[in-house]
Amino acid sequence: MQPISAQHASAHDLKVGGRAFDTLIVGAGSMGIAAGYYLSKAGNKVLLLDAGVPPHEAGAHHGSTRLIRHAYGEGAGYVPLALRAQQLWLELEQHTGANLFARTGITNIGKAGDTFLQEVQRSAVEHGLPLETLDGPEASKRWPAWRLADNHVVSFEPDAGVLYCERAIRGYRDLAASRGATLRTNTRVASIELHGQSSVSVVTDNGERFTGRDLIVCAGKWTRPLLASVGFDIPVTRVRKSFAWFESAPNAFTPDVFPGFIAGSDVGQFYGFPDLEGSGFKIGRHDAGEPVAVDADLAPFGDEATDLSDLQAFLRLHLPGVGAMRRGRVCEYDMTPDTHFIIDRLPASPNVQIAAGFSGHGFKFASAIGEALAERITQGASRVDLSMFTCQRFEGPRG
Repeated sequence: MQPISAQHASAHDLKVGGRAFDTLIVGAGSMGIAAGYYLSKAGNKVLLLDAGVPPHEAGAHHGSTRLIRHAYGEGAGYVPLALRAQQLWLELEQHTGANLFARTGITNIGKAGDTFLQEVQRSAVEHGLPLETLDGPEASKRWPAWRLADNHVVSFEPDAGVLYCERAIRGYRDLAASRGATLRTNTRVASIELHGQSSVSVVTDNGERFTGRDLIVCAGKWTRPLLASVGFDIPVTRVRKSFAWFESAPNAFTPDVFPGFIAGSDVGQFYGFPDLEGSGFKIGRHDAGEPVAVDADLAPFGDEATDLSDLQAFLRLHLPGVGAMRRGRVCEYDMTPDTHFIIDRLPASPNVQIAAGFSGHGFKFASAIGEALAERITQGASRVDLSMFTCQRFEGPRG
């Protein structure tokens, strides 16, 4: 056991029926560690289990930074969750004293008639969010690094920005520790055992068994095989992605003159960040990517010819002032067929919560999703409506 608190469970307590914990959380990354904190804050006795030592490179928080957008092109239904998440990230920043959020603003870029941009604008109107819309030449004049055409449309959200995701994970981890949560690291859970609605157990690779009243499964790529151990399937596919940091011209890509962005282009959909704290200009491709088996190693950056060439194609078209690549990395998206999340209860065992399939745009919501999972366990329902994320929208899953 590698705890993050002084709280220990005896060998007897770890037996089936000797419920040592109120809630077990499999996956102590983005959603799991936030849920662990909010549960512990509510007085819940929590055990978090993770296959690594979070934050780590196998998690959805890998890569140091994430964008947080409020006017949401993926659907206006996300906006209340985004706004609650923003509030909680700022609270986490206050509690930890760490710099977790940079208000850089975000530019949403596309061609006239782009459905993503139309949804950004619609969600801003519906929820009263500040949003400024410019054409391509106006945006290029305001942010000189951009090379945009007359038919480009840019919707600028001034209150959005960048989260320092790995710092945030550490913040929630340490706060959870201060509330009495226990973290078991380098521990892979192999299966789940259901005991009706009163308790649930998980069994590790080395045969250890932990039992609690409730269970949250938010183990990224391992969520699907874990749920398969109790006969439940979710349509989530692991996809390899790449991103990189580049040299930037002096004062051309700093946050005061260059916001974060998400941009549709003739060569794909890309996201990017200003040069923060001297780290360089960061960019990745949001669409495309290759499906990868759950247990396969991700090929390192550069093994696929498109890892660098895709990024360079976009930069040549729209950001020619970006310099040479500093370093490239790979990550993974756990994709659902419709790219929306899965947040639900196991039909046969409602004391088992599922949070999965975040499809490359989930981290920004982790604070609010963690809180919502905790509220569903401690209060029976969450303040934010999560009904759009039910498994029932897919034909395949059955409990």
